[in-house]
This record gives sequence, structure tokens and C-alpha cells, in this order.
Amino acid sequence: MTFDLTPEQDQLRDAVRALGRRYGHGYFVEKAKAGEHTTELWADAGRLGYLGVNIPTEYGGGGGGITELAIVCEELAAAGCPLLLLVVSPAIAATVLSRHGTEEQRKRHLPGLADGSQKIVFAITEPEAGSNFHRLGTVARPDGDGWLLNGRKCYISGVDEADHVLVVARTEDSSTGKLKPALFLVPTDAAGLTRSKLDMEIVSPENQFLLYLDDVRLPADALLGESLDAGLPALFAGLNPERITVAAMGAGTGRYAIERASEYTSTRKVWGGRSIGSHQGVSHPLAHAAVQVELARLMIQKAATLYDAGRDLEAGVAGNMAKYAAGEAAALAVDTAVQVLGGAGMTTEYGVATLLGAVRAGRIAPVSREMILNFVAQHVLGQDKSY
Repeated sequence: MTFDLTPEQDQLRDAVRALGRRYGHGYFVEKAKAGEHTTELWADAGRLGYLGVNIPTEYGGGGGGITELAIVCEELAAAGCPLLLLVVSPAIAATVLSRHGTEEQRKRHLPGLADGSQKIVFAITEPEAGSNFHRLGTVARPDGDGWLLNGRKCYISGVDEADHVLVVARTEDSSTGKLKPALFLVPTDAAGLTRSKLDMEIVSPENQFLLYLDDVRLPADALLGESLDAGLPALFAGLNPERITVAAMGAGTGRYAIERASEYTSTRKVWGGRSIGSHQGVSHPLAHAAVQVELARLMIQKAATLYDAGRDLEAGVAGNMAKYAAGEAAALAVDTAVQVLGGAGMTTEYGVATLLGAVRAGRIAPVSREMILNFVAQHVLGQDKSY
């Protein structure tokens, strides 16, 4: 057992950290408040190979795994630039395509995902069904030699930045008559696909949308994979990378908040010239938050290692635990940072209150803490399913 990164992973961490700090949280907030995207940072990350670290080398990627992509997510977040689309495009879409796409689909999409010139977002959540794919209302029906999609999706990130959206729908199994999941690569400019921006109380350069699919006609090769049988394994292939990279982003955000707060409390002096960080009432909450973030990082490392080793069932448990731990730790770290900074913590200048909305959302999405507890109770503790 080792907790050391390889030399290549260490170099990746250092390089991504340098890139993130070159832009910083001020850039991130400025873009978000102006209603703009982090286009320059994304382009640089793609040019330097960081967006494609988990994509096979034959398609222009780095040939690494989710461990490497988690490093990218964490270090950019630790620099104050938590990019949600890293989770959606390289983690979910690229993994699903790499594992279950046709060779033509991989050739068409993976090189662009690797260099950042293409983005593919993910659409599973619906207004009524949430993320429960058993009850999805979006349906795909055969239409000549293609498909016809109808349905609605909500909380879909980054549609305005993407070329395609990977839509989870349900199709009828001709042998059983039952509906089963299938994934479709839908161009964001497809006829019948419309969107409505959701106003969110989160400081983020990445937007959320409602999607409406009204008789969206697609060619046969829009179906991900060689057949409908690819749908369910493809769907699950994206879930563990999603949880692991979301957790990594949360851990990085927690590190950023603790670093900003520690810098302030070690230099802010009142009441006799001592730094406020010398008081246990200030230092202990920060130390506690630092412990929680570090524990989350260990679980992220375990989950990513298991996933990259092909141990999907174990990675599912560890990935859910990592997401839970990092969500709680990030929220604690940011809240503690705001508290110890006092009034300064609520200003834009000090750059921690700007993350309150994002870390609170991290306890809800992409899977809520309650559903993770349900999962652990059932699959780890052997309890009956509660829902």
C-alpha cells in the first residue's frame, strides 16, 4: 500500500496548480458575474493536455485514468477555479465514449474532448423522475432508419457551451415490451431541442438549463454504442467517474478556502498584537475542517485507484463515500473560512463567500447525501432497500 503519487502524477499536480494560480479565483468570479465562460482557462487546459488525461492516447489523450483527471479537478479548484464541466465532459462523456462508444463515435468525438475544442454535456435528470433512470419520461422511438426523441430534462450544465448533449432516454425492448435505458448523442442545435436557462443562486461561469425535446429526429448512429444493449452499462460507466471528480473538485475547494482563511488569520492582529490564529477559538475550527478535507482526499484517492483498476463494484462504494465526505468537508471548510474572516469573509475581495452556493449544492448534486446514505446502508450494512 502506498499513498505516494507517481512522478508523472506529481508533475501533473504541480503543472495544473501553476495553471490554476495563473488565472485564480478573481478571474473565475469576474467571468461568472459578467455572465461569461472560462474560455481562456479551458483552452489552455486543453492545449496543455489536462482535459484529456483520462482519454486513450490513440484518440489524442494522455492515456491515464480517473486518478489523473481527479488531480486536474482538485488542483484547479484549489486555485479557486472549480470547473464543473470537467466533471461533465472529460469525466462522464469521454469515459462513456471510451468504454462503450462505437469506433466511429470515438474517432469523431474523443480527440476534440481531449484538446478542449469540443464539449459534450450530460442529460439524465428530469423534473419528475430526478435521476432515477427507472422512471425517466424521456422516450426514444424508432423512426425509419433513425430515432425520435421526446421528453424534458432539468439542471443540465453547460448546454450553451457544448456541441452535443448525451441524453439518457428509454426505449422499448422488442423482446419484452419493457422500457430500458439508452444514450443518444444529440447535437445542441438539433431541430426540436430547445432550452431555457435556470437562474441559480450560485456564483459560477457555467449555466444550468431546462431542456425540451420535441420530436427530435436523430440518425441511427446517434445511438451510443453498437446496440441498445450498450445503454445500461454505458450509463453506469459514467456514474463513478462523476462522483469521484465531483468529490475531487469539492476537496480542492475546501483546500482553497482553508488556505485563504489561514493566510488571513496568521497575519490579522488585534488585542495585544497577537494574530487571531493564535486563539484556539479560531484555529481549532480551521484545523478541524483541514482534517475533514484530508480524510475526503484519502477516500477520493482510494475510489479513483479502485476505478482505474477495473474494480467497479468497490469503486461504486468508495466513490459514493468520497462524494459524501468531500461534499460535507467542502461545505464545512468554506463556512469556517467565512466565519474566521468575520466581515471580510462576506466580501468578494477575500474570495470565500463566493463559494458558499457551490459547496452547498455539492451536498445535493449529482446525488444527494441522503441517497448516498441509502446506498451505504443497503450495500455496505446489508439493510433492506428503503426506497
